[in-house]
Amino acid sequence: MTAPSTFGLSTEARNLHWLLSNLVEEVPGVHSVTVVSSDGLMLLSSDPGHQTAQVSGRQDGPRGSSADLATIVSGIGSLTIGAAKLMEGGGVKQTMVAMEEGSVFVMSISDGSLLGVHATPDCDMSVIAYHMALFVGRAGHVLTPELRSELRKSMESAQ
Repeated sequence: MTAPSTFGLSTEARNLHWLLSNLVEEVPGVHSVTVVSSDGLMLLSSDPGHQTAQVSGRQDGPRGSSADLATIVSGIGSLTIGAAKLMEGGGVKQTMVAMEEGSVFVMSISDGSLLGVHATPDCDMSVIAYHMALFVGRAGHVLTPELRSELRKSMESAQ
């Protein structure tokens, strides 16, 4: 993974980029990670070029770009929040979709944003969930409206 440029960003934004990069690089089985705002816009991505890497002719992540993962995460988040309301189940903490060729994890961040992870099918789900919870715990209190705006602008300028 190529680290995104954090030049000119606030300390909080640089720290979130570092946490995201660390999640991808240090946790076995993680292909890509994204943070999506409550209104569905991508705030952070482990894929700064917004294109997936090709590994032996196979895409290493969702088809097309990191925007696809953000769209999937936003949709899963919306669907599960609606289901929880309908079932009077309270707030959604985490959603996991296990597929034959991979897994997608979605975890709520305190401000309504979502953390999404695309992982290999043989990943250790408990390890990924643990590291996602660490990220959420560290990111949740700093993800202010001002920081979300800064991250959104930095994603737009990277495109």
